Amino acid sequence: MKFPDSLPNLRSLWMLVAALGFAIMGTLVKIGAAKFSSAELVFYRSAFGLLVIYAYILTRQLPLSTPVMAKHMSRALVGFASLVLFFYAIAHLPLATAITLNYTSPLFLALFMPFLLQSEHQTSLAKKGLYLAIMLGFVGVVLLLQPTFHREDSLAGAMGLLSGAGAALAYVHVKQLANANEPDWRTVFYFTLISTIGGGLWMLLQHFTPIGWQDMPLLLGLGVSATIAQLALTRAYRTGNTLTVASLAYVTVVLASLIGILLWQEQLSFSEWLAIGLIILSGIISVHATHTTK
Repeated sequence: MKFPDSLPNLRSLWMLVAALGFAIMGTLVKIGAAKFSSAELVFYRSAFGLLVIYAYILTRQLPLSTPVMAKHMSRALVGFASLVLFFYAIAHLPLATAITLNYTSPLFLALFMPFLLQSEHQTSLAKKGLYLAIMLGFVGVVLLLQPTFHREDSLAGAMGLLSGAGAALAYVHVKQLANANEPDWRTVFYFTLISTIGGGLWMLLQHFTPIGWQDMPLLLGLGVSATIAQLALTRAYRTGNTLTVASLAYVTVVLASLIGILLWQEQLSFSEWLAIGLIILSGIISVHATHTTK
């Protein structure tokens, strides 16, 4: 898929492809959670994704050597740590609360950008529009998921919030790797490699669930959807506007909710439909704000 060169800001829309991939992955995780532990799902998500991306690299005979290996390792470790923290929050908090805390990542990204990324220049008006879009999207996420929080959940809540900060820092690394002209597939390969190793070690500490042949489509789908989502996310941050991409990330929550309606006949209230509208509006504002700077 290629967006016209005359509309470089629309390359941020790769995040919509990533959102669909992550929504499908989340659906498969929900199905797989009936049998597998969180550690196993993290490992299989990463391992099957590693097989997919490595098969692509072998087929194309692409080089894995890079002059910025340290940055790849940093991105991979931060991303994996964020994933572990997110799964810890999921295990100890209501799912909606854990997801909401993780989706503070666009807010953290907006906070980190002035200090860690100086490659993008927008007018003051455009930046205000992008910050508004991010805040509006987060309000939509809170309305849609309606998180609940209790004092005894403080530690898990802190872990969930840290997962959002970690995800934002990982996205900053992705942008920095893009500025170093690193290709999407190489960035995704090292992330899935580290996540596979880390997930495997984590899984050794847990109860192991035997895999049956009937589980293979789910696990392969988990790996493929995660890999496509990671490739699209990396492309979005590499070629698009960072704050626009961050705002569009909220679309994952909308798509996951719609999948829930289709597969599990989940019903949405008026406030939840309003929340979906706010998230979509935040995406429109972010794309328009970026377009005005071109």
